[in-house]
Amino acid sequence: MSDAPPNRRMILNAFTMNCVSHIQQGMWTRKDSRQTEFNSLEPWLELARIAEEGCLDTIFLADVIGLYDNYQGGADTSFRQAMQVPVNDPMLLIPAMASTTRHLGFAFTSSVLQAHPFTFARQLSTLDHLTEGRVAWNVVTSYLPNAGNNLGFEGLPSHEERYSRAEEYLEVIYKLLEGSWADDAVVDDRERRVYVEPDRVREINHRGTYFDVAGPHLSSPSPQRTPVLFQAGMSERGRTFAAQHAECIFVVGSSRSGATLAQDLHERALLQGRSNKDIKLIGGVAPIVGGTESEAFNKQAEYEESLSVEAGLAHISGNLGVDLGDIDPDQPLESFQTERVQGFIKNLLDSAPSDTRTMGDLIKSNLAGAWLTGSVEQVADELERRFRSGLDGFNLTYTVTPGTFVDFVDGVVPILQKKGLVQREYAPGTLRKKLFGQDRLPSNHPAAAVRF
Repeated sequence: MSDAPPNRRMILNAFTMNCVSHIQQGMWTRKDSRQTEFNSLEPWLELARIAEEGCLDTIFLADVIGLYDNYQGGADTSFRQAMQVPVNDPMLLIPAMASTTRHLGFAFTSSVLQAHPFTFARQLSTLDHLTEGRVAWNVVTSYLPNAGNNLGFEGLPSHEERYSRAEEYLEVIYKLLEGSWADDAVVDDRERRVYVEPDRVREINHRGTYFDVAGPHLSSPSPQRTPVLFQAGMSERGRTFAAQHAECIFVVGSSRSGATLAQDLHERALLQGRSNKDIKLIGGVAPIVGGTESEAFNKQAEYEESLSVEAGLAHISGNLGVDLGDIDPDQPLESFQTERVQGFIKNLLDSAPSDTRTMGDLIKSNLAGAWLTGSVEQVADELERRFRSGLDGFNLTYTVTPGTFVDFVDGVVPILQKKGLVQREYAPGTLRKKLFGQDRLPSNHPAAAVRF
């Protein structure tokens, strides 16, 4: 049996995106994946049912609002390979998936650049009402230059400016969601013909650097008021921002450094007057499981044949802001001169397994770097190891959908449940109540300072 603290359990999120190809590029060409059906509602309802049957905490919907358009000087590869384009709005899936589930949470990504905070606050409240408090918002500041061009910024604002904008954006959101309406504003008194007591609603009269918002908020208080807050920034400014605002922090490269990241983020949270228990650290993993280790690695070998090096390079180019279009996938590794390559490529070469022959082989191995392959017992044991190293849970990335999630729910979840690491059934209440034991943000969160 597990010796985990009684109040600590592993959080599991199904990580996906409302597009054809999300992380594992090229897999959409396989017949055993429903990725090309993303425009239809039924596959999303199926995924929601699978996730709830497995007692997963949320479906976590990623998003972008721009093209990966710097590989080989443009976006042609992204379009040909469906590399996060076409992509639809993740928010609009949530009410439908909520209607076919009772407990599953829904985390969705929205950039502080893409919608005015007054409009977005009403969308948040509406979703929280319709789901009975099962919504989380993944706060992002965007990193693709095309996103800035799409939204009238004439390019992407600087890193520092994006975080300064995010700080004020959240301030406005908190004022609207937490401070505009009193808890007892809605009285629904039919005899007096009064639905809302006017003196229990107030304007916010925010005047700032980026936004002027009079208010009041147009939606009545929802079950959580402010949805559960996710964030993924790992820069110096990003970590401070996350430690101040986020409840669930998506950490990258965490399989080896979970304890170090946990210590750093928890120390930053304490400096912000928050507690360690107020923050959950979420790592990323792409499980490939089989009944035996051999079966799992045979499956991985088959998947590797479907990976697209070209789409992967386009993805990496966008993430790095560097055009990797001059890399020849067929070029032997030994022909690369280390002195003529810098940064990312040098790290790639240094990480090459001994039997890697070409740059294409090396790129594929790195594209699959988040794969956790093994028998159901081996995958469960490794997740437990990472959990005990400081992570609180995982975003589960699919290789094929819904197959990756079905395999995990059917094979790995029962073992984790037997270990006492994940929930066997859902606790009642809102998503925040399930994760943190209360419906509202705690009193030590910045949002509490502006409450009615």
